[in-house]
Amino acid sequence: MGPSLRWGDVFGGYKKLSDGQIQAGARPIFTLSGHSLVGDKRTTPIRGDLADISLAGKLFAPHYAVPMLRTGIAPVTEIHAEAHATSMPVSALMHGEEFAVLDVAGEWAWGYCLHDNYLGYLRFAELGDDFAATHIVSAPATLLVAAPSTKAPVLARYPMGARLLCGELSACGKYLACENGFVPHTHVSEIGRVDASPADLAEQLVGTPYSWGGRSGDALDCSGLVQLVFGLKGIMAPRDADMQMADFGVELPEGATLERGDLVFFPGHVGIMADAENIIHANGAAMAVSVEPLADAAARFAEHEVAILTRKRVAL
Repeated sequence: MGPSLRWGDVFGGYKKLSDGQIQAGARPIFTLSGHSLVGDKRTTPIRGDLADISLAGKLFAPHYAVPMLRTGIAPVTEIHAEAHATSMPVSALMHGEEFAVLDVAGEWAWGYCLHDNYLGYLRFAELGDDFAATHIVSAPATLLVAAPSTKAPVLARYPMGARLLCGELSACGKYLACENGFVPHTHVSEIGRVDASPADLAEQLVGTPYSWGGRSGDALDCSGLVQLVFGLKGIMAPRDADMQMADFGVELPEGATLERGDLVFFPGHVGIMADAENIIHANGAAMAVSVEPLADAAARFAEHEVAILTRKRVAL
């Protein structure tokens, strides 16, 4: 692994400009008083040698860095717990989503996703310049093709959740110009104008493979499914199931009837109700997104003192 490059190391005398660039300047001095604040390690941008500049004066680190904002340019980029390919994936960055880079060492960048502040390592080469995405893939996946024709060669595949910069409708009325190619217009929606409900979107993903850290139409874990389908509606959930249980939606009172779209939380797991009795969830039992009776899903948590921890409803 090559030498570490820290973007915007404050002790090196840099500061962030309004356009996101960094220039040499005064060296600010930060002091800590009282107890150092401790946050969730998954979303608090600090490690042994480095922290985000936003934590200066709150948490001690040898160096503080101004984040460099970059955008995902691969269809999906895995985010890892450590800076190597065999490390456990913890999340994923979709095409068009922003990532705050705090450190680059060799081929790996360390930082956090702007949509949920989730930390991890990803390959720096899969990040690029920011672009103003106009559309989001609202079908399970779409194909970027070289020409507006069903017989055109495929250039790339983008899963549900990928954000794209699209242009005008083709003369045939079936494709949108996009990414030096074309995508079927029925596979994408304008950002903020997805008609389908979270439960509708989740049902489209039935059969999608289960994968720890997945949050796209290509691969999903339980909380990734929730984050994806609510995110398409403009409602961003935290990344992990315990975070969603703590800070997403409103808890239903005891005895309230479950409705389509409600969330049910188990120990370390979450799913979306298809109706009052059946649940849609990405699960390791099926190794895919599946629909099954809630009672059957709960039975797999029988070894726990409580199988269903809470039930929540999210206002759309």
